[in-house]
Amino acid sequence: MAKQYIRIVGGNYRRTPIAVVDAPGLRPTPDRVRETLYNWLHHFWQGRFEDKHVLDLFAGSGALGLEAASRGAALVQMVERDPAAVAALRALRNKLDATMVRIHQGDAMTVVHRQSPARYDLILLDPPFGQGWLERLWPLLPNVLKEGALVYVESETPVAAPQGYAPLRQDRAGAVHYHLLQFAATQN
Repeated sequence: MAKQYIRIVGGNYRRTPIAVVDAPGLRPTPDRVRETLYNWLHHFWQGRFEDKHVLDLFAGSGALGLEAASRGAALVQMVERDPAAVAALRALRNKLDATMVRIHQGDAMTVVHRQSPARYDLILLDPPFGQGWLERLWPLLPNVLKEGALVYVESETPVAAPQGYAPLRQDRAGAVHYHLLQFAATQN
């Protein structure tokens, strides 16, 4: 069976192929959706990525986080639990010499559950569908979000912004709904 590849669509690593490993629940975000997301981010951040810290909680192929790195994000922290996907991510990061990319092999819930001083400007959420990830993650995301941070979400159904999050943009590509929300800490 031929290996599937996708490509980074913008920035310094544009056109770099990303091998998609065969892992349960892995659905690489299509090029068109990534391009739309990064156009939205370019608008909201006035094209300034160099001071942004990004957390890609379900990195999979790495496409979403690598797009941020390609555009000059200061830090891209990727979290992935599948060992084959982690190995592919590390190999590609090393090939690109993408020193701003850090890769953590582990579970997304563990990363957001711990009280950490790390805070992010953007969290990328593209969890496996049908497993209730978003419902479990919403209450924990404030642990790792900066005030005014953005949250990108892909899901199988439209997402209603939970309390403390304002919807900014949304669209649909085939069976995938994608949203950009802004976090406004109202509780503590």
